[in-house]
Amino acid sequence: MNDVVLTGDRPTGPLHLGHYFGSLANRVRLQDLHPMYVLIADYQVITDRDLPGEIRRHTMELLLDYLAIGIDPAKVTIFQHSAIPELNQLLLPFLSLVSVAELGRNPTVKDEIAHSSQAAVSGLMFTYPVHQAADILFCKGTLVPVGKDQLPHLEVARLVARRFNDRYGEVFPLPKAMMGAQPMLKGLDGGKMSKSRGNAIALSATEDKTALLIRKARTDAERLITFEEERRPEVANLLTLAGLCLGRPPAELAEEIGDGGAATLKRVATEAVNEFLRPIRRRRAELTEGDARRILAEGNERARERAVRTLEEVRAAMGF
Repeated sequence: MNDVVLTGDRPTGPLHLGHYFGSLANRVRLQDLHPMYVLIADYQVITDRDLPGEIRRHTMELLLDYLAIGIDPAKVTIFQHSAIPELNQLLLPFLSLVSVAELGRNPTVKDEIAHSSQAAVSGLMFTYPVHQAADILFCKGTLVPVGKDQLPHLEVARLVARRFNDRYGEVFPLPKAMMGAQPMLKGLDGGKMSKSRGNAIALSATEDKTALLIRKARTDAERLITFEEERRPEVANLLTLAGLCLGRPPAELAEEIGDGGAATLKRVATEAVNEFLRPIRRRRAELTEGDARRILAEGNERARERAVRTLEEVRAAMGF
């Protein structure tokens, strides 16, 4: 059986360079190797947000980012969770296979509850690992690109698949984590790169906005530029960013900049990022919202056909 890849994002804001080098570039590569489903997880936005914001606009922006970086809707099924009601119907039998204690022990859920912006923790926060299991298993997903913090969620999907198969008969493959050597970019303020913290360069950012963000980036007082991740993390982060965009080792860039100081480092990083983003910006400008809506509608239709078949298998196996 060929592997099937399931991946995706929550529509909570624009995708940035951290997303690109962390996972998006790998998706573009994988689309030529395996069948792939890319989920726009709009229902997951309400797990930890009392005010989910402009989900419809963020969904369109996310889709345009996908298309601009080279995700090909002729090869990949891009779909949104809220358009596939069968995913939520799969949630019910899947929940019956997992105990409350097991849900409560999930370390990722514990961490996300601790950092939740909600006044009170909703029931969705506990159950969304099982919701993610439905996202993975509906398409018989076998490869799931994840970061280390998402491994507990994938274990829930494996648990659900194994227990369903044991109880009702073989229906689901056991999905596997795809752990890449993904570079971790920090934000331009030295902290975690995040949409909400304003410390990331969005894939849709203009050249002027990009230059402004990098100009404000933290460095240090030493004039000689060296690549020392532990001792000089802010300088190392800018060198890493420029190196990724240029396809060059950051230490090599540091040697070239030498005693040019922070101003030269920021100029090099700005030129590298803007040059890297130009073709992405150009492709994005060529797309219309009408194109995006048509592509999403077609992807939703294909995903729903797959979900209907899986739900029919589940019902038959359970005796409904």
